Amino acid sequence: MRLYCGVDLHSTNSYLAVLDEQLETVLGRRVPNRLDAVLGALEPLREQIQGIAVESTFNWYWLVDGLMEAGYRVQLVNTSAVRQYEGLKYVDDRHDARWLARLLHLPTGYIYPKPERALRDLLRRRAFLVRQRTASLLSIKNLFSRNTGIQVPANELKRLTSEQVVEQFSDPHLALAITSSLAVASVIKEEIAGIEKVVLKEAKLRPEFQLLESIPGIGQTLALTIMYEAGSMTRFADAGHFCSYCRCVPSQYLSNGKVKGSGNVRNGNPYLSWAFTEAAHFAIRFEPLAKRFYERKKARTNELVALRTISQKLARASFYILQDRVPFRPERAFG
Repeated sequence: MRLYCGVDLHSTNSYLAVLDEQLETVLGRRVPNRLDAVLGALEPLREQIQGIAVESTFNWYWLVDGLMEAGYRVQLVNTSAVRQYEGLKYVDDRHDARWLARLLHLPTGYIYPKPERALRDLLRRRAFLVRQRTASLLSIKNLFSRNTGIQVPANELKRLTSEQVVEQFSDPHLALAITSSLAVASVIKEEIAGIEKVVLKEAKLRPEFQLLESIPGIGQTLALTIMYEAGSMTRFADAGHFCSYCRCVPSQYLSNGKVKGSGNVRNGNPYLSWAFTEAAHFAIRFEPLAKRFYERKKARTNELVALRTISQKLARASFYILQDRVPFRPERAFG
């Protein structure tokens, strides 16, 4: 008898549901999040279990790795892409686990190779720290603007010393607010530099991804981020699917040419979205054709739409660069 297992994974426990070919429940049990507990519950049915579907939550690494090492065929399920019927009046963990088991025959998520996950997560930490540093600098900029009416460029803020702040502001509380944010930004900068040093030493761009550095705005660190987040490019059927995964396309429901709502705007990879947005900022500065396109688009729409359009064009160009193994041609992207 063939059996199919679904695991509704939570932060402290998991609900296991094993169904037969008639979708009748063979096993339904809640177990603590320990690999030995999960394997122990499934062991009597090991020979009949054809596959295990695991919900793609924030903490799936330990469970998927452990089940695969134990010899099970495991698939990740993106539950936001395959929702249950929303008219159901009652749903609990038991229903969720049964639903996951029924999804084994549907398209599932990509299980990122275990040996590369640690470096990918380290690059994610770098991206997080970059955003934190930017937030600290923006808070300082807002304090200057609020109290002096002056817009101080970010590069000047980075060179400010505590002594200069104290000289400029007589209020000790205001000076402390600014100097504390400067100290935080300085510490974060050191941590970012430390992470970059390790990443650039340990991580190597695959030959096809080295061509990404031909794009103005994408250096080695961003190219590594894209490589580790994208994984195998064979995952994507075409450039449109890749851009969608990078969150570089709008999410809208259209009917008769009218917008009827929006889809799941969070569906996709936020780190690739961030990487191509960063690349877009640099491309506007260093690539004349990109800047010209940006200015035209901004005049017709607004700055945010123009920037997102640039990031979408860079994501699309990256797909073809990686697929065809050719360098970037700005005239094709922005001509």
